[in-house]
Amino acid sequence: MFKIAHNPKAFLTLKRNVKQGLAVRTQIISVLEKKPCDVKTISKETGLSYAVVLYHLHLLEAENILNRRGRRAYVWHLTGAGQQRLMGGKEARRGIRRGTVHT
Repeated sequence: MFKIAHNPKAFLTLKRNVKQGLAVRTQIISVLEKKPCDVKTISKETGLSYAVVLYHLHLLEAENILNRRGRRAYVWHLTGAGQQRLMGGKEARRGIRRGTVHT
């Protein structure tokens, strides 16, 4: 399918997945896997524009892969939903309840 390895969490179900978008979301997710941070920090670390990062963060938030905390200058962090969706079976159908992953 794709020759470049993309992070499995970068694939969306509500939007069409194109190579460029997958590559951008993979970069964003790799930064957020290290530590939760704000849009400005993600933009600096990835070399992407602020607007592009914010657009993809909102797409990932709509898929419940990311959440934001705090007030303006939100701190973005990964949820367990991306991995949960990949597991399939009973665990994926139940979803995440009260912040814990059911196994």
